[in-house]
Amino acid sequence: MPSQTTHTQAPLLSGTDLTKGYGRTTALRHASLAVDRGESVAVMGPSGSGKSTLLYCLSGVVIPDGGEVLFDGVRVDELPEARRTDLRRSDFGFVFQFPGLLPELPAAENAALPLMLEGVGRRDAVARARELFPTLGLEGLERRRPGELSGGEAQRVGIARALVLEPAVVFADEPTGSLDTRTGDEVMSLLVSTVRDRRAALVLVTHDERVAERCDRIVHVVDGRTVTEPRTAR
Repeated sequence: MPSQTTHTQAPLLSGTDLTKGYGRTTALRHASLAVDRGESVAVMGPSGSGKSTLLYCLSGVVIPDGGEVLFDGVRVDELPEARRTDLRRSDFGFVFQFPGLLPELPAAENAALPLMLEGVGRRDAVARARELFPTLGLEGLERRRPGELSGGEAQRVGIARALVLEPAVVFADEPTGSLDTRTGDEVMSLLVSTVRDRRAALVLVTHDERVAERCDRIVHVVDGRTVTEPRTAR
């Protein structure tokens, strides 16, 4: 009787045995992380533990000294800088602690910027960006400039900007770090649900347990090494 082989689907994004040092400081020590499409993973750890370095290696911002990063079967760490830049513009979205919106542009145009940088006409780009606003609780705020938005509203515009190109992976680095608890909860709920609805993966760096608990899985970075919590229903 022929043997049966079980085929498992490869993760969408993975970093394996990653090492990274800055001078005499070792940021990552054989760290590994894999993320499936539609999955949200929180990366936790104290300041200086290496969690942000792990995110930057996975997203191609930083090249690890050792190990490999695979996205959809492609070795990200072996790509030239120009190709990694293209990847970050087309397949990866980014949400940071401070959204960094351009003060002279209204909210919808800020969200549409990635499309315009890809050559989409302003009118079409803004129309596509505006489609995200109701989902993110921004309906009616399309014409407001950043100075007229609350912190939570500005961060949600930043999320719209990250999602407008329909990325396969969204990287979020302390996205609620500058928000109060209630606003942070609202932003996190919208971020996780909106990314999941689009079948994208989410890699979230945070020091906040409340924020991490909203993700499917939590990975801790301790002294540059990764430790994964047992998967539970979240």
